[in-house]
Amino acid sequence: MVTLKDIARECHVSFSTVSKALKGSSEISAETIKLVQDKAVQMGYHPNLAARTLRTNRTFDIGVIFEDKTGSGFQHQYFAKIISGLQKVAQEKGYEITFTSQARSDKNYDYYNHMKGRNFDGVAILSADFNQTGIQNLVQSEIPTVTLDYFYDKNHTAIMSDNEKGMTELVEYIIQNGHKKIAMIHGENTLVTQERIKVFKDVCKKHGLKTPRDYFAEALYHDPFTSAEATNVLLNLKDPPTCIVYPDDYSALGGIRELNARHMTAGKDISIVGYDGIMLTSMMIPPLTTYEQDGETIGRTMAEALIQNIEMGDSYKSQKLMVTGRLLHGGTVASL
Repeated sequence: MVTLKDIARECHVSFSTVSKALKGSSEISAETIKLVQDKAVQMGYHPNLAARTLRTNRTFDIGVIFEDKTGSGFQHQYFAKIISGLQKVAQEKGYEITFTSQARSDKNYDYYNHMKGRNFDGVAILSADFNQTGIQNLVQSEIPTVTLDYFYDKNHTAIMSDNEKGMTELVEYIIQNGHKKIAMIHGENTLVTQERIKVFKDVCKKHGLKTPRDYFAEALYHDPFTSAEATNVLLNLKDPPTCIVYPDDYSALGGIRELNARHMTAGKDISIVGYDGIMLTSMMIPPLTTYEQDGETIGRTMAEALIQNIEMGDSYKSQKLMVTGRLLHGGTVASL
């Protein structure tokens, strides 16, 4: 029996492209739709999705919400790995994934009716303002959902990166290298940000280190430009820090840009650490000291939990699942 994977292999396109092309999706070019549909006829492909949908009362389609505030899109390696893991599990279990938004600015957007209108079996929420009414209404509805790094309550499933472990290991490593004046550039006010700040302060307090207010600065997540500005503010302090913790690796690149402008070298003139563990910063000289989040496992875990929820229905028990990462020592933390 000819499968979608067989057609994808012959057309040199992805499984998802074949699926959407056979439906005549507007997301796929007319040329690709013709190529795929002609190849499907040539290979004798006979879809059974309609029969499966009627039999199970499911569409086998999962919606994915990804609100992209900084315009980094799926080029951001952390999210790219999550999406890869999610997609692999979905395909293994016979589901497709469809992205519903990448840059949604309307805070009053009705996500619930949009998802219901698209007949999604479930929705994975990767990045969004979890406090906006539209997202909350969706999560509280009958549509199965799974959230990333945001836990509503015991009645809703969330997949969490272990930020407590990650921040603890980073700050402990900095202190072990003799640093006592440690600053933190954090992201916008989210639960992840709040948790990381708390852990940062707790670890410093445990070692008897002060955390003055002017050692904290805010920048946008994944935005090197606002982090460069925050770095400038910290370095201009009367008593500047010897180490700066950044909210993510892309933000650390912004910090390095500011250091370069001052003819300073990370790991020599000042120490810095990032968060996420993207490949780009591992190629630096010296490599960035950072905490690598396991995006692939996070994505796979999200898909497994959501599909389990879809297929078990009312008997499914919501979960809060934690995924750990690992410290990458790199070379941007100097020993004092």
